[in-house]
Amino acid sequence: MSRICLVTPSHIASNPRLVKEADALQSAGHDVHVVAHRYFPSLDAQDAAIYSVASWEYTVVDSTCGFSHRWAKLRYRFARFTLSRGFRLTPKRAARAYHAVIPALAETASHVPADLYIGHCLAGLVAASLAATRKGSQLGFDAEDFHPTETDFAENDPLENSIINLLEKTALPHCTHLTASSPLIAQAYADSYGIRIPTSILNVFPRSEAPPLPVTRPIPTSDNPARIYWFSQTIGAGRGLEEIMPVLAALHTPVELHLRGFISSDYKSLIERTAINAGLKRPIVFHGYAPMSAMVRLAADYDLALSIEPSSPSNRELCLANKIFTYLLAGVPQLLSSTRGHRALAEDLGIAVRFFDPAHPQKTAAALDAWWSDPAAVTAARAHAWHLGQTRYNWDYEKTALVGAINRALS
Repeated sequence: MSRICLVTPSHIASNPRLVKEADALQSAGHDVHVVAHRYFPSLDAQDAAIYSVASWEYTVVDSTCGFSHRWAKLRYRFARFTLSRGFRLTPKRAARAYHAVIPALAETASHVPADLYIGHCLAGLVAASLAATRKGSQLGFDAEDFHPTETDFAENDPLENSIINLLEKTALPHCTHLTASSPLIAQAYADSYGIRIPTSILNVFPRSEAPPLPVTRPIPTSDNPARIYWFSQTIGAGRGLEEIMPVLAALHTPVELHLRGFISSDYKSLIERTAINAGLKRPIVFHGYAPMSAMVRLAADYDLALSIEPSSPSNRELCLANKIFTYLLAGVPQLLSSTRGHRALAEDLGIAVRFFDPAHPQKTAAALDAWWSDPAAVTAARAHAWHLGQTRYNWDYEKTALVGAINRALS
């Protein structure tokens, strides 16, 4: 079989998609090596837990200390400065100005013998492209987001947008392997760069992480309120949490909001004030960050989960976040925001999902109250979510498409 190098600018603990890909390809008989990044020491324990059981090799680029890290940051700032002063934008300058770790990732990856280098995230693509060029190997890219519109800064800053477009326009035509995390992201890349449509590989998780049966939850009462759940690596602004508060406050059904992830003291104070001002009757319950491998189990004992995305930046309209599939595998009904990606997926999800309209919180609340007043409908929604996770939206199903796409590229 072939040698494959996966390159990411992230900690592996914050890139479960890459970990699943590495595991699947190693199990399929390929020789896999991961080049990852270390920049947030709080994730060290989670990284170590993944590395300790990994069947593949890995090398970590450490950006927490040392002269090389300081030099990379200086070179990054100098590149941004020169481009902002009108210097000609070239692929080399664009790479240096996009992410300080790209040169170190590329150098590290080029020392890993591989037949195929696959970049995760745009910085990973650029580093993998440089390594593949040096080694005369094939190049692949996994697009978890549509990077030209991934953030408000990328979408609205002319220099940043030009950098991203040049980097992608330079690398993507050379990719023999292309995947994306949603059908709309795949189509956006094909339309924008004139490339073939990437294979859609959803952000799903192994069936082994699911409960054996849907968890039974009691009817909500004032003493035992409905538990509403949201998680992410970081709890912060721009995630739709502020917009959901008027809906929760308008509910007649007793509810309690639970949030999981890293949170700053400033944002914790802000979101608590937002909840109080909206009229939320119970204080928010905060839970610490947990590894992605535990998320399905941790989600299973909630009544309703939140997969809410703001409409800006535009990438939010296209993406299908891993929350959706975590909740399905856990057998938990969920409230979706009305993005294009969510609407398209909802045709398959049926009664397992309901929709959130931030412009009409009272209407959304009334629909949820009516749903909770029908225990049979709630039980059916939980059972259907669990069934979808078991039969279609799981990694056991999805990884066959990934391995097939890799094998086609290598052949």
